[in-house]
Amino acid sequence: MLADKDRIFRNIYGFHDSGLKGAIRRGAWDGTKLLIDKGHDWIINEVKASGLRGRGGAGFPTGLKWSFMPKADARPSYLVINADESEPGSCKDREILRHDAHLLIEGALIASYAMRAHTSYIYVRGEYIREREALQRAIDEAYAAKLIGKGNVHGWDFDCFVHHGAGAYICGEETALLESLEGKKGQPRLKPPFPANVGLYGAPTTINNVESIAVVPDILRRGATWFASLGKPNNTGTKLFQISGHVEKPCVVEEEMGIPLRELLERHCGGVRGGWDNLLAVIPGGSSVPLVPAHMCDDLGMDFDSLSKVKSGLGTAAIIVMDKSADPIKAIARISYFYKHESCGQCTPCREGTGWMWRVLERMAEGRAEKREIDLLFEVSKQVEGHTICALGDAAAWPVQGLIRHFRPLIEERIDQYARSHQQAAE
Repeated sequence: MLADKDRIFRNIYGFHDSGLKGAIRRGAWDGTKLLIDKGHDWIINEVKASGLRGRGGAGFPTGLKWSFMPKADARPSYLVINADESEPGSCKDREILRHDAHLLIEGALIASYAMRAHTSYIYVRGEYIREREALQRAIDEAYAAKLIGKGNVHGWDFDCFVHHGAGAYICGEETALLESLEGKKGQPRLKPPFPANVGLYGAPTTINNVESIAVVPDILRRGATWFASLGKPNNTGTKLFQISGHVEKPCVVEEEMGIPLRELLERHCGGVRGGWDNLLAVIPGGSSVPLVPAHMCDDLGMDFDSLSKVKSGLGTAAIIVMDKSADPIKAIARISYFYKHESCGQCTPCREGTGWMWRVLERMAEGRAEKREIDLLFEVSKQVEGHTICALGDAAAWPVQGLIRHFRPLIEERIDQYARSHQQAAE
């Protein structure tokens, strides 16, 4: 269990003052100038040594990502922070924006300095009205206290702007986010060129998740070895887990990476509704990762590597718990509808495939299908996965693949039931 002294987000529930004075009392903005004075390369190397991996879903090493930015370039550099938290089940970034925004602003200053950027944009999800207001209040406080802005006390000119999205899931994809920031339709760009070379306004840009940036000041203050000592090798540090669905007490909680799923649910959520034996399946990382059935959950570690071994993923660590009252076919059909609705329509496999998969799943949920269609559905999901510009095609395909992999007998039984009831009615 994570010790209180190792927590980074000390106001995640908003019990304390979320303003500048409260943030400083909790240790924010402490010695920030000393960290900046150590130089660009020291910060990047320290973040690399900490083993921090991106908290937005992909899990790419953060320090390595920063090191791709050019060191001498005539163009300006930008840091873009992705607060377009639209993954169903995910609700950690909104808590940071509401209650611990100064950690994010301080992290943005340090990360921008490390990448030689003087400007940062925070792209906030369209539905997050109050969160954006709280973030803007915190930014205004930081400007007023000369912590950021031109000629600030840290000696690195830095401007931070909030950009409000319009509620499109696809704008959480980093290149679609850049297009939207530039005032265009939010559609993913072809890569290469990668944003570190040609990003916002054609200039070098790094896009990071809110949580990835907010943990940086504490990593630098307490040292990379401290962060690396938490969690597991290659999966270090603390992580905000968001647990929803059929648990006694849904919550957002900061814990060590790699904590066993069962321990996480029983310690912080009062366990699965109706007891552990009533568990049917878990979606461990937000709606885009394949579900994991109950029999694989007993000693499942909540980290990138443990979950990839069971053909799922940590994603944003948004854990959606389903007990035995849930209908997994209906649940995945509902998720399929979401991806059909949110597809930008740029790539044919995703534009056509998401709608097709949803329609087949809707019929399968009723049993109004044939058994040969199960293999066809799996085959089509493989035609969508990996054949699109961005990862939305994968996100739409993986839940379907997980359902077929683990609940094929249930789909077949539903089809048999439907056929029997219709045969009886006909007789």
